Amino acid sequence: MNVFYEGQVLWAQIDANQHMRHSAYADFAAQARLTMMESLGLKPATLYGFNIGPVLFREEMFYLREIGVNDYVKVTCEVTKARSDGSRWSIRHELYRGDGVKAAIIVADGAWIDMQKRKLTLLPDILSKMFLAAPRSEDYIEEAAKQG
Repeated sequence: MNVFYEGQVLWAQIDANQHMRHSAYADFAAQARLTMMESLGLKPATLYGFNIGPVLFREEMFYLREIGVNDYVKVTCEVTKARSDGSRWSIRHELYRGDGVKAAIIVADGAWIDMQKRKLTLLPDILSKMFLAAPRSEDYIEEAAKQG
């Protein structure tokens, strides 16, 4: 299991129904994704040095079980699909409660953006190699890099 975030659910993350609010799931997934990128050497400062950042196109959430206040969560990340050059990707996150029960699945589809030009871009080869070393799911699909 590729756990990239562990932590406690805060009072501020609870909704009126007394369970974790929907946007907190996305926040936990984003933090886990950032930690995974950092573990690969893709720290924000490194990416910013190239004027590159990750950008999401889609985020899909499947809520399986409730998570309550003060519960402890673990979040995994695995790349499920990527172009061979790492320019486009999908990452599946799974959130587990403190009792080990899977509470949610979040799938994020993204790419890389040139933060100055505000256009999609490729990672430089050195960064692409780092990203392509990310944990992959058992059902991983590699797509051909787009030509031209």
